[in-house]
Amino acid sequence: MRFESALVVFAHPDDAEYMCGGTVGAWVRAGTEVHYCVITDGSAGSNEPGATREEMAVVREREQRAAADVLGVKSLAFLGFRDGELEVSLETRRAVTRVVRTIRPQVILAPDPSRLWSGSGYINHSDHKAAGALALSAVMPDSPTRLQFPELLDEGLEPYEIPSLWLAAEEPDTYVDITPTIDVKLAALAEHQSQHAEASAPWVRQRARELGEKGGVEYAEAFKTFSFTEEED
Repeated sequence: MRFESALVVFAHPDDAEYMCGGTVGAWVRAGTEVHYCVITDGSAGSNEPGATREEMAVVREREQRAAADVLGVKSLAFLGFRDGELEVSLETRRAVTRVVRTIRPQVILAPDPSRLWSGSGYINHSDHKAAGALALSAVMPDSPTRLQFPELLDEGLEPYEIPSLWLAAEEPDTYVDITPTIDVKLAALAEHQSQHAEASAPWVRQRARELGEKGGVEYAEAFKTFSFTEEED
């Protein structure tokens, strides 16, 4: 599938690279303009004694910009909500909708808000679930509804119906071959040095290989996809 523009909506710096870095790299190479919407400030991303939220927010933004540069991301919107406390509210819905109406992407890529865990070794972060729910709220009703957030109209941001939605889900229906871009995905992850993301490379590669086996390629990322436009005959 080819898109002219894409918006990746996610909670924390580094989420996009883990979730879809290979897909972003592949889309950019195919000519898609990819944009990021980073909802939280990433300020809770350290357990080191003496670390502060203020310091971490600066570090996480710098790392995210560097990772995006590796992948060729066109633009980044940092919404700055407090890491670990993200909620679906009118304030957060409005903020995400502002980005969506500004970018007007052909596809939004986001985490699956219904994902509570994975296997027996991972419990999903509450911010990830909220980010996915905010993406769904942008699809319906927030972005396409004129009377929703009329203050955005005052900013010149007209309603916009999002054509496609891709969710990083446990039960996917679409596999993206990231064999040509697995290395750039890992290079982007390595920019998140405060998160020791480089150390996760073997696991990331193994996960991509497992999805690749299901998708019939060497390495893959997988998504549940939705299309909201009628196909012409």
